[in-house]
Amino acid sequence: MTVDEILEEVGRYPAQHVVITGGEPMIAKGVVELTQRLANQGKHITIETAGTVTAPVACDLMSISPKLANSTPIDPENARWAEQHEKIRYSPSTLRRLIQTYPYQLKFVVDSPKDMDEVNSMVSEIHADRNHVLLMPEGTNESLLRERSQWVAEICKESGYRFTTRLHVNIWGNKRGI
Repeated sequence: MTVDEILEEVGRYPAQHVVITGGEPMIAKGVVELTQRLANQGKHITIETAGTVTAPVACDLMSISPKLANSTPIDPENARWAEQHEKIRYSPSTLRRLIQTYPYQLKFVVDSPKDMDEVNSMVSEIHADRNHVLLMPEGTNESLLRERSQWVAEICKESGYRFTTRLHVNIWGNKRGI
């Protein structure tokens, strides 16, 4: 879609809050123009990014989800991507630039309590404010999310981090494109 087509589609809805996501939006062609034009329309703009690249976008909230080691593909089908993924999944200098430039939240998807060593290390290394850190349990079904939510919520209470869930999985299940 062109920037004009996207703006036309956005204009069909009364919402004033626009979330730009999908893949890595910071490398999408036209993202800078799109965000500037949305801002000129008075829209509140959230960008969901992995935090590995930056662009001079207009943004009211940078929602950054740094990838933890648990995101590196280990299954034989995707093993050829593992090395490349591991090289680019974490960029402390880019994360520092983003959190210094924009209002932000850091959202970590955790699948085990042992992930917390890496989360704490990243938060410390980039000098992020703990009040801006959200933990989200990893899971593709409601029962797994419920199980993981219990220990993630306890970690949040102990650490001062915030808790968030995978609402889309709770509502629609593990479907792409929701």
